[in-house]
Amino acid sequence: MDIKSNELFWSATIEELKSGLAENDQEYRCIICEEVFQKGRIYEINSELYDARKTAEFHIESTHYSMLGYLLGMNSAFTGLSDIQREVLTLISQGLSDKEVAAKLGVAQSTIRNHRYKLREKEKQAKLFLALMSLLSENTNKKINKLDKDIICDAHKTATTLDDRYNITDKEKEDILKTYIDETGALKSYPAKEKKKIIVLKEIVKNFSKGKTYSEKEVNRLLKRIYEDYATIRRALIEYGFIERTNDCSSYWVKE
Repeated sequence: MDIKSNELFWSATIEELKSGLAENDQEYRCIICEEVFQKGRIYEINSELYDARKTAEFHIESTHYSMLGYLLGMNSAFTGLSDIQREVLTLISQGLSDKEVAAKLGVAQSTIRNHRYKLREKEKQAKLFLALMSLLSENTNKKINKLDKDIICDAHKTATTLDDRYNITDKEKEDILKTYIDETGALKSYPAKEKKKIIVLKEIVKNFSKGKTYSEKEVNRLLKRIYEDYATIRRALIEYGFIERTNDCSSYWVKE
């Protein structure tokens, strides 16, 4: 499966991020995993019939739990939230009062009030920043990730860290893939530089299907066709946040 949901997710509007769905004339598409729901088609769920929109909404709820939960679970490098801010928002989203949140976290109620104040300031800054970037794009007819000749690529949304290693242009990506991956999709050699590793691993993970659970044996067999040192690639896919596994290493899946 060619995983393109990275681009779909980062180009989503605020409303699409809230609903988890991108819509065009023919379909609804999940911005997390890119599952498609065709307009005009009737879907059966638990012996009940639903249209595409309602089915897509069920998909978000059953597969990804909720967009609020998904966004709260994202790496803080993307959301800009500290761990404690994420905890506070998670507990508030569960309907807990400030007193109950404070008790859960073992802090004073005034501390929760301070967090609310800081989060409100962050919200105001975010609105102004989005307006600023939109005006910049309109006035220059150019988004901030577009250079004179290249485009800065978005990091995969499950990245475990976010730093200069992810400052990658589409041209760099193209050149590195040509250097390290042959026409059959096999890896010629595993790069030493971090930026090159990320580009190569992002391409390798396209060999896995989202939503499917793999045994370690299946992962090894798949990766062995790509590179002889499959164990190194397997560890790197986990380390960089492309793949997740259970503690006993019995099950592996693509992170969404």
